[in-house]
Amino acid sequence: MPVSASTPKQGGELRLGIADFDSGDTLNPQLTESRFAMNLQWQLRNNLIEVGPGGVLQPELATEWESSADAKTWTFKLRKGVEFHNGKTLTAEDVIYSLNLHRGEDTVSEVKSLMKQITDITANGDHEITITLEAPNASLPSLMSVSNLTIVQAGETDFDAGIGTGGYILESFEPGVKSRVRRNPNYWKEGRAHFDAVELIAIRDVNARTTALQTGQIDAMNFVDPTTANLLKTLPGLDLIQTQGKVHYCFSMITTQAPFADVRVRKALKLAIDRNEMVEKVLGGFGSVANDQPISVAYQYHNPTIPQHEYDPDQARALIKAAGAEGEVLTLHASDTPFTGAVDAAQLFSEQAAKAGIKINVTREPDDGYWSNVWGKKPFFASRWSGRPNEDLMLTLAYSRESTWNATQWDNDAFNKALLAARGETDDTKRKELYWECQRLLSEDGGLIAPVWADFLDAKSNKIATGEISSDWDLDGARASERWWMA
Repeated sequence: MPVSASTPKQGGELRLGIADFDSGDTLNPQLTESRFAMNLQWQLRNNLIEVGPGGVLQPELATEWESSADAKTWTFKLRKGVEFHNGKTLTAEDVIYSLNLHRGEDTVSEVKSLMKQITDITANGDHEITITLEAPNASLPSLMSVSNLTIVQAGETDFDAGIGTGGYILESFEPGVKSRVRRNPNYWKEGRAHFDAVELIAIRDVNARTTALQTGQIDAMNFVDPTTANLLKTLPGLDLIQTQGKVHYCFSMITTQAPFADVRVRKALKLAIDRNEMVEKVLGGFGSVANDQPISVAYQYHNPTIPQHEYDPDQARALIKAAGAEGEVLTLHASDTPFTGAVDAAQLFSEQAAKAGIKINVTREPDDGYWSNVWGKKPFFASRWSGRPNEDLMLTLAYSRESTWNATQWDNDAFNKALLAARGETDDTKRKELYWECQRLLSEDGGLIAPVWADFLDAKSNKIATGEISSDWDLDGARASERWWMA
C-alpha cells in the first residue's frame, strides 16, 4: 500500500473493531494469545526490537545489538531516559525481569520453548544486558520482537494494570468486550502514538464488524471477509488494505492419534483438497496456493522446489485404502475464530474429499474458547498461523518437538535436527539449505494441511491515514494505534 500523502498529526480518537478475542484475555505478557491482547499490549508496552515494514527489525527499547563471533553471546544496549507510565525510569533490571518471566520450568509463557535456549541474562550497568545461549543462534534479535516479550517493571505481578513504556495509558479493559487507552504525554518515541485515545471493540461477526465500519461506529477493522472485499473496496469513504504477509490457513491433524498417525492418511488428505478452489471461493482471490508448510515467499528462505501437492482424488483414495482407513468417518472441528470463512472452508474441503471416498463431518464449535478448548485438543481442527519475523521462530513455535504450541504433536527427528542446525548456522548458503529441508519434510510428512497463504485484509475509514504497512500481522503489524493518525 502506498504511503499516505498526509503528514502525521496529533488528535482524534481511533476505534478498532477486532475479530479475534477471548473472554479470558489478559495483559500478562506470558499469555498474549489473541489479536485483541496483542494490539492492547503494544498500545501499552514496548519490546526491545520492533518489526517494521518489509519485516525489517528496528530498534525499540534496545538501540543496538551485536553478537560474539560464534553467535552464542548477544549484547543489547538499552535506550536511556525512557519512563514507565508511573514515572519509573527503565533500567536493565526491568528488561531482565521481563525476559525471565518466560524462562524456567514454572513459567506459563507461550514462548517458553523459544526461551529455553537462553542460559543466562546479565546486566552490564543500567543500560546494557548480555544474553548467553546454550547454542549459537544467528537470529536471536528476531525473538526479542515477539508480542509476548514486552517489557514490564521489575517485580510487576499486577499485569492487568497495564503499566508499561508505551504510547498509551490504560483507562479500562473488559476482556472479550472492549478497552480504552489515552495518549501518553511523556512517550519517548518521537512521531508515534498520534491519537488522543484509542478504543478496541470486540466484534466477532464479520458482518457486524463491516456494518459498524460502514455506519461510523468504528474507524477500522481486521479480518475482512475476502468474499465481499471487492464490494467493500467500492464503498465511498472506505479503504481496503490488502497486505501480502506470512499467514497460512490450515486444517491440522494430531499425528499421535489414529488415523492421523499414519503418514498415508495425512498424505491422502493433502491430495483430497482442491487448493485453487479454496483460493477462489474462500479467499476471493486474495491469496495464493500453499503447499502444506508455513514458509511463504514473504520469508527470506522460502523453498520453491518442493513438488506441489495437487488435487488427486484417485491417489487419495488409494492411500486411504492402503492405510486401512477406508470408510472411516473423520470429524473436522471448526469455527470462524481461526480465520473468516473457516467453517465454509471446512465444508468445501468435505465436499472435495468426498470425491476421493473420504467422509469428513464438519462440527461447528463455539467461537469463544476455541483456542483453549478445540485448538490442539481435538484430533482434526481448523487453524491459522499468522507468521513470525523469521523461519526459526515460525518453525520452532508451530512444528518443533520443543514447543508447547506444536498443536499437531508432530515429532520428526530429521526436521528437528535440521532446524537446530539452521538456527546456529552463520553461512547463508548452508542455512538456506537447512531451512529448505525443514520445509520439504514438513510438507511431505507433517500434520498440517495448508492449502492457502492468505493476504491480510483490513479496512478503514478514509478519515484515518497510514504510512507504509507492516506485513507481519494485520492492522499494520498489530500496531495501528501507534502508527496511524487522523487524515
